[in-house]
Amino acid sequence: MDTAGDYFGVCSEPVIKDNVVVVYEVLEEMLDNGFPLATESNILKELIKPPTILRTVVNTITGSTNVGDQLPTGQLSVVPWRRTGVKYTNNEAYFDVIEEIDAIIDKSGSTITAEIQGVIDACVKLTGMPDLTLSFMNPRLLDDVSFHPCVRFKRWESERILSFIPPDGNFRLLSYHVSAQNLVAIPVYVKHNISFRDSSSLGRFEITVGPKQTMGKTVEGVIVTSQMPKGVLNMSLTPSQGTHTFDPVTKMLSWDVGKINPQKLPSLKGTMSLQAGASKPDENPTINLQFKIQQLAISGLKVNRLDMYGEKYKPFKGIKYMTKAGKFQVRT
Repeated sequence: MDTAGDYFGVCSEPVIKDNVVVVYEVLEEMLDNGFPLATESNILKELIKPPTILRTVVNTITGSTNVGDQLPTGQLSVVPWRRTGVKYTNNEAYFDVIEEIDAIIDKSGSTITAEIQGVIDACVKLTGMPDLTLSFMNPRLLDDVSFHPCVRFKRWESERILSFIPPDGNFRLLSYHVSAQNLVAIPVYVKHNISFRDSSSLGRFEITVGPKQTMGKTVEGVIVTSQMPKGVLNMSLTPSQGTHTFDPVTKMLSWDVGKINPQKLPSLKGTMSLQAGASKPDENPTINLQFKIQQLAISGLKVNRLDMYGEKYKPFKGIKYMTKAGKFQVRT
């Protein structure tokens, strides 16, 4: 899936159907007699050229294919994931620590389950054959870790330091999982008052969203959705900020909140029109949240330092952190 995303920008059924020949050619290079052989996207791009409109037109007219003319230089070196003779005017190494939090919160605000799926994505554009080391302030947080083949596993096991010769360009350095609930901070909370009354045509709906354990960082891109019961005919709501929609057919409520200002918490209040004579729903609706927090890894993971060996120039280095919601549910 990652390789398809690198080739086509996005991996979806229509894209794969439109580029079925390229997909077949890539799979043919990736597998040797059914066994994985070449899986590094940078090497595969040299073997099979990514499709462009011009290349597609030329191939249609001339009958040629996307297969490259030469064997990638990386395939001939001791470091198969990196091509030889790489040169850049500006030498840069950027690392993105991205964490996705999945959580289920009960109606009293207690955490039922919470876990973090994290990745460190890299964009490395360095001349020559650099050797990098990346160390963390608190590496013991990392559990269930999966590494890119470039990482020297023995060094990680003994010292908890990532030592590697990086591929050229974009790649995923590692992915990890944090499932110990005492290590998972919940960054937002929802106060809710959703009430249905028997034999009444009106119900009450009121929710407020606020930040919690965000280390002072802003919670942004907040979207609240909720699947309302079938007995709800319509909703008359007033948001303190953002915009909301309710679809009377699908019964889906969506509230685009935007940023949360801790001094003035966003709220959505109003009434629900209920089907006449309908009984009270068995369960109150579940609230789903999407959000992101820049410059924060919610697990507390922090990069200590990034060093380079084997080359004499000084590269520009950058580390970015981001936390976003995965499946984040609040039960009411």
